[in-house]
Amino acid sequence: MNDNISDPTNNEIKDKIVDIDKNNYDNSNNEDNPNPKRNYNVRYSAVKILNRYERSDAYLDKLLNAEFKKEIFNKFDKALLTEIVNGVIRWRAKLDWILTGFYHGDFQKNLNWVKNAMRVGLYQILYLTKIPHPVAIYETVEIVKTVQGEKTAGLVNGVLRNILRNIDNIRFPEITDDPYYYLSVIYSFPKWLIKKWVDYQGKEDTEKMLIAMNKRPYIPARINRLKSDGIEFKKFMDTNELIYKPYSYHTDTLMIFNPKINIFDTEFFHNGEIAIQDPSASLAVHLATPKPGMKVADVCAAPGGKSFYIAQLMENEGEIIAMDKYPSKLKSIEEGAQRLGISIIQTLAADAAEFDSDEQFDLVFADVPCTGLGTISKKPDIKWKRESEDIIKLSKIQKTIIDNAAEMVKPGGVLLYSTCTIEPEENADNIKYFLEKHLDFELDPAEKYLPEKVCTDGMMQTFPHRHSCDGAFAARLVKKI
Repeated sequence: MNDNISDPTNNEIKDKIVDIDKNNYDNSNNEDNPNPKRNYNVRYSAVKILNRYERSDAYLDKLLNAEFKKEIFNKFDKALLTEIVNGVIRWRAKLDWILTGFYHGDFQKNLNWVKNAMRVGLYQILYLTKIPHPVAIYETVEIVKTVQGEKTAGLVNGVLRNILRNIDNIRFPEITDDPYYYLSVIYSFPKWLIKKWVDYQGKEDTEKMLIAMNKRPYIPARINRLKSDGIEFKKFMDTNELIYKPYSYHTDTLMIFNPKINIFDTEFFHNGEIAIQDPSASLAVHLATPKPGMKVADVCAAPGGKSFYIAQLMENEGEIIAMDKYPSKLKSIEEGAQRLGISIIQTLAADAAEFDSDEQFDLVFADVPCTGLGTISKKPDIKWKRESEDIIKLSKIQKTIIDNAAEMVKPGGVLLYSTCTIEPEENADNIKYFLEKHLDFELDPAEKYLPEKVCTDGMMQTFPHRHSCDGAFAARLVKKI
């Protein structure tokens, strides 16, 4: 049972949430849209992004940002485009099941333009209740007509209208025939991942986790105590009717459930009074217990969120070396530190798996590269980008990094290992490996520093359905004196 913060009721959100689509049809007097006769189409852009996603290794957030830079979107357009693109990817397997059942022929053999246009149309019908069904179908047909002509557009029109007429009678796979396939279609996840999770945590727990991962993501705003007490930010959210609650296990983090205002555009973010960080990451930093005056190395630091919070808990006193393998990523750390009023962070381009340090540190924080499978609610594309082989490949890299990081820890110092995944091979199995190899380290039980409900076997482990945050892991390893 999840006894953590509860999500607001659907009615509570519906009473306050902005209608993200209305300005696409009534925007002639909208000051945010100086050109009401603009010649682009949000749904057309959504299909373009989905096409690019399928033929590249790029992640959705990068593709969305690139599209925002190319087109003059107002805030309502941006919200709708983000919702449609993420929603289609989140529910792709379920959408495809329905479309395959109603399409005369092989749906998957269609051009990506046609497939993705139909997915965009069906997603609006099923999940965006404020968009009239005729509008969703019309826009889809117009996109297909532009790319493929009248004949294909007519077929698409017929399929979507047929689905709409029979929407209450759609049949899905039978759970008795293949439970893994049933869950894969109903909750839209790869079958291999469903099987893996069911095999190690059971069907009931897995189903609860799938439901949690498919929820629209919250925005976690953490108060930066170096600059603010959070009072004015809370007043701002109340004035703008944002629904938020302090996170139960980390009350400096405010969970915003109806982000109708782009928090990144507010003065509170620009002035560094808040940082956007999932509470699971904040809990991992707390487990490290950084203190003023410490000498700290964050060996996989980009984009810098954990370095920033470490600096805050150190009261901006001491020294933090924020390392990353890619020099291009260091700029974001430097800019973020400046925004947040942090002066103790120095950046360094270095590979954590190979870096040979002449110095030793009080704390070495190793937030290692991982599959990211605990963050699917925020990044639904991860579930389709990952393969089972990635877990094995990344676990080897993780072992190399912590082996090397151990050499940087001074006697009596701490090595904090963390991931944003829920896979045992990347988490507890790596800690077992490490302790068997490095007899000069011991596990310092997480229960001494964190609430017991986020701890398992002396290590931090969170799950979306149990703790209302990302799935994440952390272990505190102390070097013996």
